[in-house]
Amino acid sequence: MRIVLVGPPGAGKGTQAVRLAEKLGIPHISTGDLFRANISRQTELGKLAKSYMDAGNLVPDEVTIAMAKDRMEQPDAENGFLLDGFPRNVSQAEALDQLLRDEQMTLDAVLDLEVPEEEVVKRIAGRRICRNDSSHVFHVTYSKPEQEGVCDVCGGELYQRDDDSEDTVRKRLEVYHTQTEPIIDYYKAQELVVTISSLGPVDEITQRALEALKREKAGK
Repeated sequence: MRIVLVGPPGAGKGTQAVRLAEKLGIPHISTGDLFRANISRQTELGKLAKSYMDAGNLVPDEVTIAMAKDRMEQPDAENGFLLDGFPRNVSQAEALDQLLRDEQMTLDAVLDLEVPEEEVVKRIAGRRICRNDSSHVFHVTYSKPEQEGVCDVCGGELYQRDDDSEDTVRKRLEVYHTQTEPIIDYYKAQELVVTISSLGPVDEITQRALEALKREKAGK
């Protein structure tokens, strides 16, 4: 299957993308990984992207699209892929459509992870990270440390990242509503959107997604 995964910040896209790609036997292609891989390998696209990033500018769509095209042409993506973080806007979605047409491929589904806005704020603003090791992550509601403000693993101080403050989360949601959400309507016009709730245990959400994708594929 060829799938685009969409949803607001805090919807659990990263977690579900990895799990779904593994269950479906297709590569998980995330824009973050694409940028890191191209920059670390010092490819021409990586150097170009880094020059924009170092200058504090957004990487142009055409560079992101070229990276995605290169990755989708790799042998492991021959039978499908799951795109996470791309396309981010309608112009990227249009470019992806053109790219797929050129390769005589089609998308099977656009999986939309739906989560209420206040739940997004609660999920992200409640995160606390250990200063000693950022892989030690807690949550004031869902995964409380035994002692408030102290990491259970190493005793380090827990803190809230600037990116996780409520004001920043709400600004990120505004950007999502303005730039990314319109692609849902774009793909609805192509009858590709499958919407599921991203509330509940991680395993349940994965199962919900797999069943919805199976129904979508069977209906074609």
